Amino acid sequence: MTYEALAPQQDSHAFVDRYRAEHPEDVLVIDDVVAADQGVTGLIYELAARGREDMLLCRKVNGIEVPVVSNMFASRTRIARMLGTRPEQLHETFAARAAAPVPPRYVDSGPILEDVRSGAEVDLGSLPMLRHFASDRAPYITSGVIVATDPDTGVGNMSYHRAMVHSPTELATSLHSRGDLWRMLARYAERGEPMPVAMVIGGHPLFMLAASARVGYDVDERAVAGGLFGEPLDVVATPAYGIGVPAWSDFVLEGVIDPAAHAQEGPFGEFSGYSSNRSTNNVLRVETILRRRQPMLFDVEGGNTAEHLNLARVPRESEMAEKLKARFPDVTAVHYPTSGTHFHCYVAVRQSRPGQARQIMLGLLGWDPYLKTVIAVDSDIDLTDDAAVLWALATHFQPHRDILTVDGLPGSPLDPSSTSDGTTSRMGLDATRGPEFEGRRIEISDDAMSRARTLLTTLTTGANHG
Repeated sequence: MTYEALAPQQDSHAFVDRYRAEHPEDVLVIDDVVAADQGVTGLIYELAARGREDMLLCRKVNGIEVPVVSNMFASRTRIARMLGTRPEQLHETFAARAAAPVPPRYVDSGPILEDVRSGAEVDLGSLPMLRHFASDRAPYITSGVIVATDPDTGVGNMSYHRAMVHSPTELATSLHSRGDLWRMLARYAERGEPMPVAMVIGGHPLFMLAASARVGYDVDERAVAGGLFGEPLDVVATPAYGIGVPAWSDFVLEGVIDPAAHAQEGPFGEFSGYSSNRSTNNVLRVETILRRRQPMLFDVEGGNTAEHLNLARVPRESEMAEKLKARFPDVTAVHYPTSGTHFHCYVAVRQSRPGQARQIMLGLLGWDPYLKTVIAVDSDIDLTDDAAVLWALATHFQPHRDILTVDGLPGSPLDPSSTSDGTTSRMGLDATRGPEFEGRRIEISDDAMSRARTLLTTLTTGANHG
């Protein structure tokens, strides 16, 4: 297939242009010069402090020759729009499309092949990189998706891995010690071979979402991307190892990870809100750099930001919602709040029998290894409102009766409170009203609220300002 025949709907640049045209109120364009050292991070945290989740386009970042797009996944509404659905249908839409994978389609050419450098031309110092936090060891690649294939089955794998420059031709990175790529590297180690990889930096947001999908080892996330697109992901083969990478990528770093090579990396600001030194300290030796002629840097803001958390938790929520509703039809909603990073989950239940909420919470705590606390509430509670959930906890929950705990279970390696052996305890809090509950919620009539809105609208437009 020729360059001209590529599917333009998979072009990340076209997505940004189209989204800006359709939703200009949801994109903040910065024309002033922004610092590469925490400048983008500062903007995102200040926006969050003001209750805003704008996608950020910084045209001029000091020391970086390309525009930077960040905070793309901070809004669930925006993620739903990426999938062509409404926020309330986000879980069902993602789960359905991810469950209908479409294998990638190899094409002969694409924008990513416009500039190919190898050998002595490889210099990682030429890559645009941001320093996200003052506590970070160095500027980091935060949106890097490593693509590799199993040496025995040929099945591909995609996953996110933070990376910093170790030398002009090497990146220090962490592979997550219980992840699929770590397992794949072990298979190459058994053969005494390095693992060929390609790190993709910059791609359509649906490709980036697919890289976070929670699928089995034998499922290629590039096919999941095809499912999200509703058509095959257009990929080109990398020059040295023939790894299929998106034709519309902005940057691709092709090389190998030697199981025996290690280099220190970290600390890095992780989703817990703490800097983490925990790392597998692997080395990616880069042999080829591929880039678009006019690339952009698609950055994923790290730390405990809505973007960092949403990118991982939308697939996680979708999986948990699908499992729970299939097993427990009275589950009406599932939500992982930003305030709980990846460690808290709220579940809404239409209670029909005693003990039901407890059974549902045990299911969640058993299925998701990152969860430490689940709060169950009634179906009339808005799970996206922390205050509403805490109100339910304050008025419905009795500690002597409504708490369950389990200890000694594997937890997240990035949880700073986990024990030295990596285990954690887990807790379920039943904040449903229960069959014996007596009480009537206070009510305000629709008419009173309508009149209040009309009056306040009049006041805020300046008609009665004095």
